[in-house]
Amino acid sequence: MSGKVFLIGAGPGDPELMTLRALRMLQEADVVVYDRLVSTDILNLHAEGARLIPVGKAPKCHTVPQDRINEILVEEASAGHTVARLKGGDPMIFGRGSEEAAHLMANGIPVEYAPGITAAQGASCSTGVPLTHRGLATSVQYVTGHRQADKVLDLDWKRLADPDSTLVVYMGVANIGQIAMGLMTKNLPGSTPVLAVGKATTPDEHRMVSRLDRLAADVRDADLKAPTLFIIGKVVSLFAERPVAELLEQAHG
Repeated sequence: MSGKVFLIGAGPGDPELMTLRALRMLQEADVVVYDRLVSTDILNLHAEGARLIPVGKAPKCHTVPQDRINEILVEEASAGHTVARLKGGDPMIFGRGSEEAAHLMANGIPVEYAPGITAAQGASCSTGVPLTHRGLATSVQYVTGHRQADKVLDLDWKRLADPDSTLVVYMGVANIGQIAMGLMTKNLPGSTPVLAVGKATTPDEHRMVSRLDRLAADVRDADLKAPTLFIIGKVVSLFAERPVAELLEQAHG
């Protein structure tokens, strides 16, 4: 008897940002296989009696390798269970959802999806900084700031250094200096404003405003940790908590 797997996007952390579909799937599951960044408030929405299996990863600390996660999903579904694979953000945006789905389908396991609000959207709404804005940004680009097994970043810096686009960097704390330098070498101005948002949409959310040519030093001085998202581009000028120019002037003299 074969069960099935729900690939569920839990969103960036606030339970109110989950979709109704995601909530229904979570509450139908016998087994919940969840990532480290899924908030406790969301995890607690599981069905009574559901078995919880943590498979979270931290930077440079993958206690459960991806291959083993794939095996767990197949094993649980093959035993006839309905499995919720619960991921922070959206499972199809830097969430390896497609890799897991391919492995499951290759083993004859049915897969259904529930999209989630990705961290960029959550951070945009919690800070009031839009990802696109008429006259400031006509497009938005998402990029991951690290490579598997800590390989060298080989990003298309010319394409990313578009002054009329907003660049959102996921998982970029460790390599943010290299990212900033790569963008500036392709003529994105060093004065380009940057907003770093940690733990977006949660009670522990924190923000830091910088500019591209000072970003690496500011991240180091602020001791920013993952998960932190970077919004790079002219839209950051709309950050309304305090005027960005004032923040930068006070921070850097």
